[in-house]
Amino acid sequence: MKKYFFILLLSAGFFHSNAQKASIYNPQANAAADIEAALIKAKAEHKFILLQGGGNWCKWCVEFHRFCSSDTEIDSIINRNFIWYHLNYSKENENKPLFSKYGYPQRFGFPVFIILNEKGERIHTQNSEYLEDGKSSYDKKKVIDFLNAWNPDALNAENYK
Repeated sequence: MKKYFFILLLSAGFFHSNAQKASIYNPQANAAADIEAALIKAKAEHKFILLQGGGNWCKWCVEFHRFCSSDTEIDSIINRNFIWYHLNYSKENENKPLFSKYGYPQRFGFPVFIILNEKGERIHTQNSEYLEDGKSSYDKKKVIDFLNAWNPDALNAENYK
């Protein structure tokens, strides 16, 4: 009986830990169509697109999503200014045409951030290393500064007259 209980306990732990793994990137997604839909929404809402290139295999990619989503201030900045899309790069789907279109941002490693204006033009590529806290997560001030430097208001010429 103890043997079966132990096996049941191990099985439950295995399924629980797998359920905990984040799945924020979709390798089967039609990323080009998704980004086109995001652009339509961004234009209607006067927002930019925040493409987060990476994959579910990347602990820093998953951590950035967790970090931003769990911080109400950062989450609010993203929701107010951007349509956030997770652009998959994995062995299942490298999305080579899109990464090529955006200037091969994978050269910076993952995650990598690509900012598109509401016309779909790439206006910035950000190496995530500069946003890290040097340990195991991201620096709140650096992330906020990055988001604020590349939001629609920051690039609005009317603000600089």
